Order: sequence, then C-alpha cells, then structure tokens
Amino acid sequence: MSSNSKVTNMNRRPWWVLGVISSGALLLHAAAVSTAAAAETTSIEQYVEVPMPPGFRVEVSPTEGPVFADENGRTLYIWPQRILRNGYAGETPGNPNCYGEVRKHSAGLMSPYPPDLELPELDTRPSCTDLWPPVLAGAGAETVGKWTTVDRKDGTKQWAYDERPLYTSVLDKEAGDALGGTTRRVGGAQPVTRTPIGPPSLVPPGFKVRTTLNGRLLTTDSDRSVYAFDKDTADKSACDAACMRSWTPIVAPNRARPQGEWALLERSPGVKQWVYRGKPVYTHNADSGAARQEGSDVPGWSNVYTQLAPPPPPEFTIQETMSGTVLADSRGMTIYLYSCGDDSYDQLSCEHPTDTQVYRLAVCGGTQERCMEVWPYVMAEAGSASANRAWTVMAIDPATGHLAKDGQQDAINVWAFRDRPVFTYYRDIVPGDVQGAGTGEWRGGRNGLLAFWIRDDFFGGGL
Repeated sequence: MSSNSKVTNMNRRPWWVLGVISSGALLLHAAAVSTAAAAETTSIEQYVEVPMPPGFRVEVSPTEGPVFADENGRTLYIWPQRILRNGYAGETPGNPNCYGEVRKHSAGLMSPYPPDLELPELDTRPSCTDLWPPVLAGAGAETVGKWTTVDRKDGTKQWAYDERPLYTSVLDKEAGDALGGTTRRVGGAQPVTRTPIGPPSLVPPGFKVRTTLNGRLLTTDSDRSVYAFDKDTADKSACDAACMRSWTPIVAPNRARPQGEWALLERSPGVKQWVYRGKPVYTHNADSGAARQEGSDVPGWSNVYTQLAPPPPPEFTIQETMSGTVLADSRGMTIYLYSCGDDSYDQLSCEHPTDTQVYRLAVCGGTQERCMEVWPYVMAEAGSASANRAWTVMAIDPATGHLAKDGQQDAINVWAFRDRPVFTYYRDIVPGDVQGAGTGEWRGGRNGLLAFWIRDDFFGGGL
C-alpha cells in the first residue's frame, strides 16, 4: 500500500456481484458487468410486509434500502435522541420537538462551545419545520400496528412509527430519495441527524442489515460481518476442516426452514448451514470487532450485501493508502466528504449547498476563494451526466458555494454524492495521500471533511 501506487481505473476490473462483494472489487463501474450479472446487481433487499395506514407505502432507496414513504413517495424520517458532550438532542418517543420557531442561539451541546452564542445568518435561517415538514394525521386517523399519532403543541396530530414522530425532508425530490439523512453510522462524533425508517429486513433470526457506503451489509445480530466463499455452491461447501480454523459456518437452528432468498445446506447429519442467494455464509474468526471486514481481504472471500450502493462515476479510481482503501478522482487524488450539523436545539444540517456556508468556510480556509484552493471541488468533465441517483452532477456558484441559479454563466459543474459536493485536498500530492482525512471538529465528524473510505471499518480504525 505504497503512497505512490499507480492509479487504478475501475473499468479495468470486473465487478462480480451476487449480493456479495470483495474488497478488491468494491464500487466498480457497472459497464464492466455482463448482462446476466447486471441483473443480479439490481437485486434489492427483501423486507417484511407490515400493516400501514392508508396513504403510506414502501419505496426502495438506492442507498438505504426499503424505506417508508408518504402518498407522494417522500421518505419518512425520525429524529432519534442521542447524547452529546453536554446533553441530549433529538426527540424522545411521543414528544415532537420540531416546530416553526427560528432558533437564534446555540444550544451548547457540542463542546467546547458554550450555549447562547448567536447563530449565523439569522435573516435567512430556516426553522426546523421549514426543512422537516411533520407528517400530519387527518381527522379520524386510526392506529395500525406500530403506526400511531402524537399530539403537537399547536393542537394538530402527527403520525408516529413505534412512537417516533415522522417527518419528510425538503431535499427529497423523487420517490425513494433519502437525501435528508442516513442510517449509516461511523464513529461517535456525528451530529444528531434525522434518519430514514423502513420495514424490517427479511432475514432469518440471528441476522440483521446495516447501511454502509457500499450498500446494505449483512451481519449477524451480534454485529459480526457475514461472508461467502467463491468456491462454494448452493448445495456444497468447499470450506473443509483446515478452512474452518479461520471461518465459522453460520449454522441454522433445527426448526429453520428455507424462506425467500434463504436456503439450507446440510454440512453433516443434523447440522445445517444458512445459504443466501446461492452461497453458504460464514463469519471470519479473525475479525477484530463489530462489523469489521478483514475477511474480505482474504482471496476468494467476500462480504455479503442485501443491496449494493450505486457505483461512482466511471472516471473515478480506487487507491490504496497506509490507512486503507479510498475512492479517488481520475488522477488518483483522494475524495473527501463534508459533514456538518449545527449546535442549535434543532440540530440542523450545515453540509448541503442550500445551507449556510459559514461553517464550511471556517474549516476549509475562511473565504470561498481560499476554500476552492485548499479543498477543490471534484469537477465533472464537460458532457458528464449523473451516474445514478447517488452520484449526480451539481451546478455550484463559485463565489458562494451555494447552488447556482438557473442559467448562471460562471456556474461550475461538480460531482456530488447524496446531493453533497465532494472534494480533494491540496496537500495530497500523489495517489494514496490522505493528508486531509479528519480535518475539522471531532476529527471531521461534526464539522469537517472525511476521506471517502471504501470500507466503513477503515474510518478511525473501526465502526
């Protein structure tokens, strides 16, 4: 993993996916997939059908898997309560805390800053409900399963799921968008953001699914990553006694029965192993922690995903660094994501181009001109089109960092991931440099820039 490793063009590598993906084949361009394999890559996560009130449905998000949506297809979000350095933010069950009041002062929840500091740009600052419209319940709304209503202080009723008040995001434009937030969690330094909700994943007891940058990762309920072996088939395991010193077959209970994409393989009389999408599944004995993915570094072994994230633009590359593998631009320069949540009681986002830019400017150089030198946008080449719904081309006003106006002559077209621009760093000189990783507050997690690690377990040494 030398810092002067060559640029690797992802079009030159195959992308073999059967709901399974190895570290050497991560995030590769779909043009390399055969027609038959391409059909497999479009597999979506199966989910448990749950009762819903009229007007609600399930949509499939490209990055979050199946999510609940309103009658217009807008994804539903909750605002979970989380502890910060100096207190809690978010909502407790049954208690809406998002209203139309414009907060003017900081909350002091995110040390080292004290409370009651005046927040920036109050003349244009939105309220919580400007960005997060509550999902209101009409007269006569009735409880259905976990769907209930809660009382708002203005006398209206709001839909809740499992007692959590529900909202939509103004960022979502198409059915299945989940641009307002994500269920992906890496480290403990992130602000209290909203998260999309959806039906339970259709997996047997003992398994669960978690969101990662590469897709919906299958794990055990104790957070051990699940793997498949290239040499296995649906009815035969090639993992012998020597193999099982490093790998443990995931054994099904005696009462288990095949269901959906899940089957059973009898390893020995009375001992059955779970099989997912035609591959027996295992855990890796040497994985060092929750959702670690070291096993995918072993030739022939791959992580298992219920749904893969859309691939990045074809000109992007993968680079090895001293700390792990990163996504990079066409020159091999590491790509960075900007993360920001403000320290108000509303915990509003400050990472989108429609948000105030003062926080980003404070971290990246002080002025937009300086920031474009220190943290250049990843420019989209002339004629580039959005690769998919996760990777899009966005027009930015170079003078402000906000979205450009329609027809703006000096607008620049940049690549964006989940509707947020991505950047490189001026101190990265050769492919494999990650000099900018963790720049900003709390190692970049609350207001700063994070390297686009190919695997979530590269982030800060673990999840």
